[in-house]
Amino acid sequence: MAGFSEEDIRKVREANDLVSVVGDRVPVRQRGRDFWCCCPIHDEKTPSCKIDPASQLWHCFGCGAGGDVFSFVMQVDDLDFPDAVRKLAERGNVQITENGKPAVAHGYKARLKDICKETAEFYHTQLMRGKDPGAASARTYLASRGFGGEVPKRWELGYAPGSGQLVRHLKAKGFKDKELVDANVALDGSGDSRRGGLKDRFYNRVMFPIFDVQGDCIAFGGRIIGDGQPKYLNSQETPVFHKSEVLFGLDKAKTAMASSGIAVVVEGYTDVIALHEAGIQNAVATLGTALTNQHIRALSRHAKRQIIYLFDGDEAGQRAADRALGFIDRSMTPEAGRTKIELAAVTLPDDLDPADFVGQRGADALRELLASARPLLKYGIERRIAKHNLASAEGRAAALADALAVLAPIKDSILAKDYAIQIAGMVRAREDDVLEQLELLEAPRQAPSHEEQAAGDKPVRRRPSSALPQSELSRRRYEREFLSLVARRPEEGLRLADALAQTQWHEPVHGLLSQSILAALADNPAAKGPEIITAAQQAVPAAASILTSGTMSEESGAAQVASFLAEELAIGDMEDAVAALKAELAQADRLDPQEYELLFESAVAMQKELAKRRLAHTSGGQS
Repeated sequence: MAGFSEEDIRKVREANDLVSVVGDRVPVRQRGRDFWCCCPIHDEKTPSCKIDPASQLWHCFGCGAGGDVFSFVMQVDDLDFPDAVRKLAERGNVQITENGKPAVAHGYKARLKDICKETAEFYHTQLMRGKDPGAASARTYLASRGFGGEVPKRWELGYAPGSGQLVRHLKAKGFKDKELVDANVALDGSGDSRRGGLKDRFYNRVMFPIFDVQGDCIAFGGRIIGDGQPKYLNSQETPVFHKSEVLFGLDKAKTAMASSGIAVVVEGYTDVIALHEAGIQNAVATLGTALTNQHIRALSRHAKRQIIYLFDGDEAGQRAADRALGFIDRSMTPEAGRTKIELAAVTLPDDLDPADFVGQRGADALRELLASARPLLKYGIERRIAKHNLASAEGRAAALADALAVLAPIKDSILAKDYAIQIAGMVRAREDDVLEQLELLEAPRQAPSHEEQAAGDKPVRRRPSSALPQSELSRRRYEREFLSLVARRPEEGLRLADALAQTQWHEPVHGLLSQSILAALADNPAAKGPEIITAAQQAVPAAASILTSGTMSEESGAAQVASFLAEELAIGDMEDAVAALKAELAQADRLDPQEYELLFESAVAMQKELAKRRLAHTSGGQS
């Protein structure tokens, strides 16, 4: 498991009491045997996050997150599982091994972050106190952009003088050549016969330090002073910096995103700084790359309502707008349920960029523009149609084809059909014809939706939740309650192993979780709840949220509740079987008399058994 032994993971878990770990972040209060707090993952004023000290599991009924102590640290600190283990090992003073070797608490990645931190401080000192003409030019440039006064301190802006000054400074601090190269603050010049040795990666540039979501410096961006190419230069990929995952300003913007539910994505460092300084503090920027699915996932952890692309009005901004249509997928439709991500877009007028816009027209004008942002689907459709001459039949036909193509990734959704009807009105086409063309579109191959990712590599097909009848929604709730209970009370999972194995799960991901729980109990019948959930997360990343979401009361005893749920699911499976037999009997013309008679007798017998079990269940059960 990520290079750690099961024994080490157990030691780390036991050394970190969940109530204490949560209490390090937010105040917790005891109510009965459980503890409650305001969830640190999303903004709330009334505590909805429950911590069970007995099972060492937590669940937030507000945002649906949950799991064990590792899941808590992963979600709150935006860490992967190995980093969460390392962090908790350090907190609990537990010595662990990784891939058979002792894990160093202050590992190599931490060393590279130390280099970046020291580099940022060096650059900042050069900017604020440097006497050479380059530093003065850097200060002049920042002042011309409105970034004078306290702004350089708040954003730790700097100046890179070059000439090996940074390398000499860092080596005097005890850092090694390889570490400087790996952190990408220096280049190996050994192939240069004139200079040799290391040389500074950045020189004669205004420097923008880049921080991860925890606020640790991990990379840099630099803007050339005066003429020169490239105008902007970013750090290359390093062990601590992956530009497809990192967003400039997220460490500062995440609080405002959580409180507002909205993230604003722009294109440059100076745009982010200008917006924050103007009071729009939920803005971030990509780092020399288009927005990626990893970026969207990172933003959606903090901005639960909406992610707005704010595009420049110039040609480059419009090309970025066209590329953004590639993010249209099923996660944007109502059928995605709780996993729905609302992507919206707006273009700045008059070829302005965000920094110029707030400078000339003010923050309130930009807030009004952001409030008018249209869903990315509508934005893309309108852009496609606007490219064509609707005065001619040929132009309208081309506009129709172009706009419908935007809907291809979600062609089977209710939302797509609604937009198709709108397109018909915009291009003066018959609705039936447009809906027929939509049906004939070939959906592009795309990455799995968030719910499908929860099931790992196995394909998951599910009906849209918005189209499910109440009986089916209740069935799936009982499945979730049953799985949640046996995960938290593994002794009930052992007792009801046959029910876990035989239930016909209506939600495919529930079937995967059942298999994982059974496998974990087979490997270790004494496994505790947190161990069951940690194992389940290896197969189903969403396991923690599902397996801690149970709300059914256990006051009358976990065994009685578990038995009730198992019987409810078994009766539901029998009802499905009876319905399937009746469906076959309804097609009597396809059956020979003997086969019909056999099916009829089976249906009658099963119906009697179902009635008997349902009566016993409702008279002796609970709701």
